[in-house]
Amino acid sequence: MRLSIKKGLYAIGLWICTQGIYAQTLEQAKKLYSEGQYEEAKPTFERLVKQAPGNASYNHWYGVCCLETGDPENAEKYLQVGVKRKVQESYRYMGELYFQTYRFEEAAEMFQEYINILTKKKQDIDPFEARLQTALKAQRMVDRVEDIQIIDSVVVNKNDFLSAYVLSEESGSVSWFKDFFRTNGEVNSTVYMNQKEDNIHYACPTEENGYNIFRQSRLLDQWGDEKELPASINTEADENYPFVLSDGVTIYYASTGNGSIGGYDLFVTRYNTNSETYLTPEHLGMPFNSPANDYMMVVDEQKGLGWFASDRNQPEDKVCLYLYMVNDSRSRIDSEDMDMKRARAAITSIEDSWKPGVDYSELIRLAYTEMPGEPDIQKDFEFIITNHLVYFTLEEIQSPEARNIYEKVVDLNRQIRELNEKLAELRIAYTEGNRARKEQLAASILEAEDQLNRLLEQPNGLERKARNAEINYLKINR
Repeated sequence: MRLSIKKGLYAIGLWICTQGIYAQTLEQAKKLYSEGQYEEAKPTFERLVKQAPGNASYNHWYGVCCLETGDPENAEKYLQVGVKRKVQESYRYMGELYFQTYRFEEAAEMFQEYINILTKKKQDIDPFEARLQTALKAQRMVDRVEDIQIIDSVVVNKNDFLSAYVLSEESGSVSWFKDFFRTNGEVNSTVYMNQKEDNIHYACPTEENGYNIFRQSRLLDQWGDEKELPASINTEADENYPFVLSDGVTIYYASTGNGSIGGYDLFVTRYNTNSETYLTPEHLGMPFNSPANDYMMVVDEQKGLGWFASDRNQPEDKVCLYLYMVNDSRSRIDSEDMDMKRARAAITSIEDSWKPGVDYSELIRLAYTEMPGEPDIQKDFEFIITNHLVYFTLEEIQSPEARNIYEKVVDLNRQIRELNEKLAELRIAYTEGNRARKEQLAASILEAEDQLNRLLEQPNGLERKARNAEINYLKINR
C-alpha cells in the first residue's frame, strides 16, 4: 500500500514538473517567435499543435514559423485554422502566403479582411492598404505575363554571379564597383562600361536615398563629369545594377521603389537626346519580376539573348541566372488558363516556355561563347522556322505568301514599338502636367493603351500562319 502511495505521489510530481517544463518551453518559444527566431521556435509549436490541434494560437504560431522558414505548403494548412478561428494576424500572414505563391487575388482578399479588422479596432491601416494595392498590381501582371522563351538557368554564388555573364564585345562589360574603382569599401553594386570604354553607369550609396545610379565619361585618361540620374529614376529607395544597350540610350536597372512588388524589381528607361531627359521608367512585369529580388538585366543584341538574376526560391547565398531569347514584340501569353499563367510568371519550369519542337542547344552554346570583334550580322528580326532554320531578314523568306504575311508582322511590331514610345512620352507629360493637362492627357493615354492591347493580340497568330506557309512551300520546292 505504501509503495502504491509513493508511486502515485511520484506520478503527480512528475506531471507537475512536466507541465512546468511545457509552460516554460512555450514561453521560451513565444519569446523566440517575437524576436523573429522562427526556426528555433518552430519545434515547440509543432509539438503543441499536435497535442491540441484545435488551439487557434498554436496553429497560428506554427503556421507563421512554417511560412518564415520556407514551408508555405504546411503554413497554409495551419494558418487556415487561425483564419477560421478569427485570429487577427492569421489574415495578414495568409495574405503574405498567397502573395508569395502567386495567388495574388486571394492575397488581396486576405489583406482586405485584415484591413476591415484593423478599421473596426481603429488601428493603422496605411501599410496594409499599400500591400493590398501591390497584390492587385501583381494580379494584373500575371494576367499580362509576357511570352518569353527562357532557354537556360544556372544557380551561382550571389557574391560572384557576374562571372556567369558572357557578353559579346559590342555589348560592353559589367564588373563589381569595388573592382572597377579599386576600393575596399562595402559598396554592393556594379559598373557597366560601353564598348568604346568612354562611358560608365554605376550605382553607389548616397546620404539621402540609399543607392543611386550615376554616369561618367572618360576625359583623357580619367573619369569625370559625374552626373546623377534624375529623381524619376533615383527614388528614395535603392536603385542599382544598371546596364545600357549599344544604342547608348536604353537603360535597364533594378529598384526597390517605383512600384516594386518585392525587393528589387527590373525597370527600363530611355534617354531622350533631343530634350536631354529620361522617359518615365517602365516596370518590366512578369516573368522578369517576382515577389523576390530580381536584378542585373543584361541584353546581348549581337547574340539576341538576355540574362537576368533572381533569388526567387533560392538559399540566402545563391542566385539564379535566367537566359532568355530577346523578343522586341513583347507579346503576352494568350490563354485563359490562370494556373498556366501563374506558373509561367513564377518560372516554375523553364521548359514550359519552350516552343514545341525547337532545339535551343545552339543558342545556349552561343550564350556562353566569347565573341570578340565579330562582324555585325544583319538582324531585322528573328523568325524561327524549324530547329535548324531561322530567318533574320524578309529577303530570306522563300514563300511569297509567307513573306507577305510576315511583312504584316514586322509592321505590327513597328507599330507596337512606336506606341510604347508614344505612351512613355504621354505618361511623362501626364506626371508633369497640371490638373487640366492631366484630364486632357488621360483620354489619349487610355486610347493608346487600348490600341496597344489590340495590336499585341495579332503578331503571334500571323507568325504561326507565315511559318506554316513557309514550311509547306519548302516541302513542295525541295
